[in-house]
Amino acid sequence: MWKNLNSNVVNHQTPLRRFVSKYASTKDRPLKKKMQVMNQDVSKFPIYEYQRSKPTDRRVYVWGQAVTGACGFNKTLHDQKLAKIVRSPSRLPFAEQFDVIDIAAGYGFTLFACKPEKDMTLFGCGLNTDSQLGFQKHGGKTNKPMEIMYYPAPIALPRGRADESLNIKKLAAGRAHSIVLSESDVLFSLGNNAYGQCGRPVVDGEEYAASEMIHRVEGRSIFGEDDKVKEIVCGLDHSLILTENGKVFSCGWGADGQTGLGHFNSIGEWTQVRGDIENEKIVKLACKFDCVFALNDKNEVFGWGNSEYNQLGLSNGIQQVNTPINLKLLKKCGKIIDIATAGSACMVLNDEGDVFVWGFGLVGLGPKADQVIEPTKIPSILFGRNDFSPDSKVCSIFAGFSHFGAVTSTHDLYMWGHNRCACLGLRNEKDQYFPLKASLPAQVLKIECGVDHTVAYCKAFV
Repeated sequence: MWKNLNSNVVNHQTPLRRFVSKYASTKDRPLKKKMQVMNQDVSKFPIYEYQRSKPTDRRVYVWGQAVTGACGFNKTLHDQKLAKIVRSPSRLPFAEQFDVIDIAAGYGFTLFACKPEKDMTLFGCGLNTDSQLGFQKHGGKTNKPMEIMYYPAPIALPRGRADESLNIKKLAAGRAHSIVLSESDVLFSLGNNAYGQCGRPVVDGEEYAASEMIHRVEGRSIFGEDDKVKEIVCGLDHSLILTENGKVFSCGWGADGQTGLGHFNSIGEWTQVRGDIENEKIVKLACKFDCVFALNDKNEVFGWGNSEYNQLGLSNGIQQVNTPINLKLLKKCGKIIDIATAGSACMVLNDEGDVFVWGFGLVGLGPKADQVIEPTKIPSILFGRNDFSPDSKVCSIFAGFSHFGAVTSTHDLYMWGHNRCACLGLRNEKDQYFPLKASLPAQVLKIECGVDHTVAYCKAFV
């Protein structure tokens, strides 16, 4: 039976081979060659084994405003065929050459921390008007400083001693300044210091454009030998440090009380924040602009700074708070595990995966809910929890100037808010009133939101 079947196959192939050999002209020689390959023994063909993704492999996707160079595509403006706005998540080629371990997004610029390669660990792209990406210059005869970089360039950090490690642990980016934390617990600050946001005294008349100034300070000189820096956060023009012992330090602009130091003045040195958090162990800080949230180990939330849109839930009409206070308005939100603050709205996440929002803007509750006074839950079904995925829930939340993001337990990304320059990554520039899943060919671990661009730190599916 099998012999007859094989013979039938041969008989069916024979006319085709006769047709090719008889009627194919010189122009059809590729067809003859293809038939010869088809008749070869496939067991003799070479086997190519492609490199598989490792669990530790990371990918970076970017989208939004590309004119500033923050997306890291070096031909965005030079090639007129490429769009000036990246409307959907696009894989960054730079992250295929270097092993990225952390990201940060500022106002029109992006920072990348990488595993050491040829003594290069810190890279940046985008706007560099205030040297927030270090002193960068054109090559060749001009040798002029660069104010825009369309592709990530290395940023040289000063060593305190020859054997000091410059491996990066954390990154943070503000409006025009950057804070970098090394594994040896050294803080590097660069960029605009007009309000002391770099943690050093303000120098009258200092020029920040084309500046080679990178301030370096060891963490132990700020809070002693028995503590280390755990997290760094940048607002617009102020900066925050969280230590492993749960203490908070701040510096920079304080006109809205965002430094939390009990006054509205600017300060050019790292100073401990007290108030209601003085005897608390803080485990997380959140601030993208002028309103600051702090989460303690008891899942309580404290806040200070701008409360123009009732972000701090005050009934006395006060709009600027210069010392941390316990936020009583969150008592009904359950056990809080994550926090995020935008320009005029706030968001918290509880241990059941429920997201609560309030403030002014497109907070994710529909086109008519542009101002919400009390924390209001966004329906869980909008984040993919349904009968088919009952265990899916939000695990982390993020905020930019006026757009928001949430990552679920299945590593899916949901975006909503004002879609300035397509910063939501939803393939259009329309505002999004409800959370909508963004399409990424990878598992999202975290995102960083700038004012008009977004960066996602991901891992491969397999």
